[in-house]
Amino acid sequence: MNKEILGVLLTFGFSLLIAIPLGKTIARWLNGEKTIWNFMAPLERFIYKVCGINPAEEMTWQQHMKALLTINLIWFVYAFVLLISQGSLLLNPDGNPSQSPDLAFNTAISFLVNCNLQHYSGESGLTYLTQVFVIAFLQFVSAATGIAAVFVLFKALRDKVTDHLGNYWVFFTQSITRILLPISLVIATLLAFNGTPTSFEGKDSYLSLQGDTVQVARGPAAGMIAIKHLGTNGGGWFGVNSAHPLENPNYFTNTVELIAQVIVPIALVFAFGFYLKRRKLSTVIFAVMTLGFLSLLLPAMVSELGGNPAIEKLGIAQTTGAMEGKEQRFGPAISSYWSIVTTIISTGSVNSMHDSSMPLSGAMLLLGMMTNAFYGGCGVGILNFFIYLIIAVFISGLMVGRTPEFLGRKIEAREMKIASMIAILHPLLILAGTALSSWVLVHHPEADWAVKPGNWLNNPGAHGFSEMLYEYTSAAANNGSGFEGLGDNNLFWNISTGFVLILSRFLPIIGPIAIAGLLAKKKYIPESAGTLRSDSYTFGLMIFAVIVILAALAFFPALTLGPLAEYFSI
Repeated sequence: MNKEILGVLLTFGFSLLIAIPLGKTIARWLNGEKTIWNFMAPLERFIYKVCGINPAEEMTWQQHMKALLTINLIWFVYAFVLLISQGSLLLNPDGNPSQSPDLAFNTAISFLVNCNLQHYSGESGLTYLTQVFVIAFLQFVSAATGIAAVFVLFKALRDKVTDHLGNYWVFFTQSITRILLPISLVIATLLAFNGTPTSFEGKDSYLSLQGDTVQVARGPAAGMIAIKHLGTNGGGWFGVNSAHPLENPNYFTNTVELIAQVIVPIALVFAFGFYLKRRKLSTVIFAVMTLGFLSLLLPAMVSELGGNPAIEKLGIAQTTGAMEGKEQRFGPAISSYWSIVTTIISTGSVNSMHDSSMPLSGAMLLLGMMTNAFYGGCGVGILNFFIYLIIAVFISGLMVGRTPEFLGRKIEAREMKIASMIAILHPLLILAGTALSSWVLVHHPEADWAVKPGNWLNNPGAHGFSEMLYEYTSAAANNGSGFEGLGDNNLFWNISTGFVLILSRFLPIIGPIAIAGLLAKKKYIPESAGTLRSDSYTFGLMIFAVIVILAALAFFPALTLGPLAEYFSI
């Protein structure tokens, strides 16, 4: 038990040791200083020349968003066409079929928006062609999209009065060449030397101890698994994700994959402080995020290490904690750590089955995605947190009788309207989707147009409700993990979650960037003795309180019907 907890502490410690200097290097690169990544400059110049990009051209926030949305639309069409035709294309040694149009719609959107919600089983639902040239490709560009967007925020908040916010194509390209690609190569190499497949050969056969012949899927998995974690994507090459012994061969690779998930989101928090020369502000933001992380992690770990009360009532001793759905190789402590990390960071990968989590742990996983602001995904984590920060600044200013200001800019009605709309959007999508699916299940359990809702759930009662709530929460948080007792590969779930995925990805990017663009054009007001300090720990607690109160008001009734009801029932 003590060794398991020590493993959790060391994993988080190593993550910080990598993330903080990485954040400092990112800030230096954005400031135009020389960094270790300058050797990539010739490749970047070649890309700009081939694509007709003028790297010196400055863009407004509207031009940034136009570029972002346009290129993402092109990628969606590209992915959809390949997915519905993959069965007839090359690099398909296992003979996997093409995806149905509704499944391809969901899959293309899911990986486009950095969610990676998988309504198919990885090794049987895709071919090597689509795994590499659709899935891995989208995992790179979706992560770079989020990073490029947050760089616009950085630029807007640093310069005093401007509408010149850098070049989207430069931010996007360099996010890949200077962060995602080189670090992914290191991670993929570590995985490959520890047993993760890298070849294009088809399934292999082996004779089990029981005398059965077993077919084992292979493929060039190491590279895709590296970017799935580094880019906070999460979609598994294999159906059971990082619980698969080839996707996650041992404790070392488990640690590597855990560290990979968190280093970019945490690094960007510190890069924010280094770039704006406000290190205390980034430290406060990191402290608030870490407080939220620990508030979710500790109950989950205690719950899983304490075992299952239902088993205890039978008089059966549980010396290793609640092991149902957990990896025997890793144990419940590091599995709990992975589960919380993967939900607050929007990675969505798993090394244990979330549907087997104890009810209190399940509630913590849901809350991590419902708040969606503790570290978060690549770039979008800070954008989500920025909405809460703006609301906290406005409320704090009213409380002390001062005009709300943040970094020398007044927060006025227009910014607050945008922030409020984005804050309301997240619970609206989750609760409306869950209400719709519950209504269909109750009133039309045999409806053909909804593909027999009576067959959706393998678990009745509170846990079945939690499975539907989790699916929409995961989609809205761009997470991708699931309570997999839910039968979700059908027309209803593919289409409904597909639209949730689109809205919950792009509107929460556009909103914060619009606020930042509006603030960047306002008159800069130097800070004075009367300015409300946004880099104090007191203000940090105010932000944390805003996050907790908004989450409680929006989601407590739904949690009461699901995981909390299940918790009190056992």
